[in-house]
Amino acid sequence: MDEALGPPPAMAGKADELTPMLSQYLQLCERYDDALVLFQVGDFYETFCEAAEATARILEITLTQREDSTGTYPMAGIPIDNAESYIETLLDAGYRVAVADQVQEPEETTGLVDRAVTRVVTPGTLTETELLADADNNFVACLTEGYGLALLDVSTGEFYATRLDRLEAVEAELERFDPAEAVVGPDAPTDPFGADCMVTPYERSAFDLGNARETVEAYFGSASLADESEIRACGALLAYAEYARGTSTDGDVERLDYINHLTRYDPREYMLLDAVALRSLEVFEPRHVHGLEGAALVETVDETASALGGRTLRDWLRRPLLDADRIDARLDAVEALVARVGDRERATDLLAEVYDLERLVSRVSRGRADARDLRALESTLSVVPDLRECIAAATDDSDLLSAIHDDLDDCPEVRDLIDRAVVDSPPVEITEGGVVREGYDDRLDELRATEREGKAWIDDLEQRERERTGVDSLKVGHNSVHGYYIEVTNPNLDAVPDDYQRRQTLKNAERFYTPELKEREDEIISATERADELEYELFREVREEVAEATERIQATAAAVGRLDALCSLSTVAARYDYCRPTVESEGISIDGGRHPVVERTEAAFVPNPTDLPADRPMAVVTGPNMSGKSTYMRQVALVCVMAQMGSFVPAERAELPVVDRVFTRVGASDDIAGGRSTFMVEMTELAAILEDAGPDSLVVLDEVGRGTSTADGYAIAQAATEYLHDEVGAFTLFATHHHELTDVAAELPRTKNYHFSADRTADGVAFEHDLREGPATASYGVEVAEMAGVPPRVVQRADALLGEETTGAPDDPPASGRTADATVSTADATASTDGGELPEELLAELRAVDLADTTPLEALNLLARLQKRVE
Repeated sequence: MDEALGPPPAMAGKADELTPMLSQYLQLCERYDDALVLFQVGDFYETFCEAAEATARILEITLTQREDSTGTYPMAGIPIDNAESYIETLLDAGYRVAVADQVQEPEETTGLVDRAVTRVVTPGTLTETELLADADNNFVACLTEGYGLALLDVSTGEFYATRLDRLEAVEAELERFDPAEAVVGPDAPTDPFGADCMVTPYERSAFDLGNARETVEAYFGSASLADESEIRACGALLAYAEYARGTSTDGDVERLDYINHLTRYDPREYMLLDAVALRSLEVFEPRHVHGLEGAALVETVDETASALGGRTLRDWLRRPLLDADRIDARLDAVEALVARVGDRERATDLLAEVYDLERLVSRVSRGRADARDLRALESTLSVVPDLRECIAAATDDSDLLSAIHDDLDDCPEVRDLIDRAVVDSPPVEITEGGVVREGYDDRLDELRATEREGKAWIDDLEQRERERTGVDSLKVGHNSVHGYYIEVTNPNLDAVPDDYQRRQTLKNAERFYTPELKEREDEIISATERADELEYELFREVREEVAEATERIQATAAAVGRLDALCSLSTVAARYDYCRPTVESEGISIDGGRHPVVERTEAAFVPNPTDLPADRPMAVVTGPNMSGKSTYMRQVALVCVMAQMGSFVPAERAELPVVDRVFTRVGASDDIAGGRSTFMVEMTELAAILEDAGPDSLVVLDEVGRGTSTADGYAIAQAATEYLHDEVGAFTLFATHHHELTDVAAELPRTKNYHFSADRTADGVAFEHDLREGPATASYGVEVAEMAGVPPRVVQRADALLGEETTGAPDDPPASGRTADATVSTADATASTDGGELPEELLAELRAVDLADTTPLEALNLLARLQKRVE
């Protein structure tokens, strides 16, 4: 990427020899040396030299050559009309893009046209509708030494600040907000940012406390922040946002007035879902499809009708509440909307007509809104009174809906202004006329009248001149080069009057004008140009007046987003038979709990209860692979998450505590890039849980200790169980294949054993997916291997080896689900290969396998390996 950033070396070495235009390009490249400069030349954005070569390669466009007094050098350009799609490709390739527009009309100067960078486009500072996802925020983060963290959505103006006490907490917040870009101070760590986040080192002066404080106070006042690391983060981030906006026509950097609220928050005010929990619970991204593409929790609960609602819902899911009163306020609103089906459905229909108010008003404030944006703004505000009416009846049952009702301001003076000033269907361009409604401005009406009268006179001219000259084929026309003309074919030139003056000669005709036609043409051109200029001026005045209502419109946008999110949650609750949870219970008590995602894909999903009272908050769960343990534990965690975001939950009844954090250790994989094995990843995650979990946390552990030897794995599992029981006291679900752990659980006074049952059938094993008290009595590992298609000889040998263990230790329970009657003698079980017995080392390896601690995939890999050795 760096090959095309900064001033092109081919130019920088001979700056004194460059043409004025290339010198101007070089100056912009030097000023924006971390970006690829797109330089407007007429209707194209051009790049030159090394930048052109990179641009042509990435965008797959033609690389041409330009020749001037400097010499010959590469050039590549993209059309301005569809530049956004090309810019998106450059962003995907890892570039920042500085857009240098002509800020002076060519006819205004006889020399070089002025150009200025009017915007710097980076992944985190996008404001272009075409490049943004409607349903989610696009944050740019800023991190300073001392772990001050600021997050800004430049497209909406949402701005957050916090201070964290350690790097792990920073990582958790970044996973929560998922920024597209991070601006970092000179001493800040860059480790916490993911591979998809562009890291942008920014100038040191922006992080200076004095400069940062001055910037923050200019936006939010002197009492907005106290912590120095937060001040540095916010000040530098605002400076970066201003930098990304570019400069005005006079070269000044303008303030972003629509960024007018700073939310200072403490992450401890919300349920913490760290990166591991978000991934393993599939909150935003699915790890397993479950038969349905895109089966993450967010898609399951998202029935929002607008972009505003979609972003609000994701924010609620990203930051579930810890305040029981606030949770109940959302639940009251959902309950009220569930009960009023007609009002809710009518509101949802109206919300589908709503444009993205937050991004519309930010474009208005930045002076980038066109006439269609203003009409979209007016159209959305006109829906607001009907939305107020839809929820009026529900306000008696919900304080939150009552507050939303009061915040739904339709800004009647803004609506009236736009409706009076802007035509119903304006053109895309705001500088070429046809934007301002007739009757809005007397001066504009007079110019338009002059233009219409002149054109009407010309429309009648053809008939008058035919009658005057007697030439029936005479035509009056117009083109952009010669203007208006009277065309007479060559055979009729003798009839041309003396006042006709030649304008253009064609092969078969001559074109003329008359002094009167020329006078009318000048009147029309003058009136048209003056009308277009006045329209643009009037439109800008209207846009600036609308911008004065930015804060009111933003408040309405927030209310619309909350209402849409609540309508979505109530629609899902009614459609899928969710119940209202009771929060602030002392324990977790759920009847008929279901996994919100999996139940949509499995017609015969089996609900299960959960009983983790305050005096026995821990459960050890056993059962065969594929019996439903992992799904069950995830569903308990998701029910808690959904309840605290303010949603009804998939259950018949749910009484829940307010959980401060959800920890998960579900499944594992090698961290190849980080050089960590499966077991190392597992132990790192377990260490974080044991260190950070508390009595108000929910811990979900699945088969801890699988990645090492059976003895070590069991020892770790037992020690972790005892520590969670004795020291942590968190609500805990611990699934294990170490059946000995159930004996430990039986001795711990605050722990219960549960299992998922299964029955042997003629075809193998039937999984009932039914949670029952007590430990499991079998693992059915060999049966699962058989069902998975493992070759019969291997299955039989594995069964025989289990028989050896069973008959050799008659007082011990069978290790597998197969009973002693199903075993065979050692002599009968000895498999042969070409008349010989299995090698001793192979037998030893088989005997060392603990099928109770082996997943189906691990069993398949092991048996495939063994099969190759006996072939």
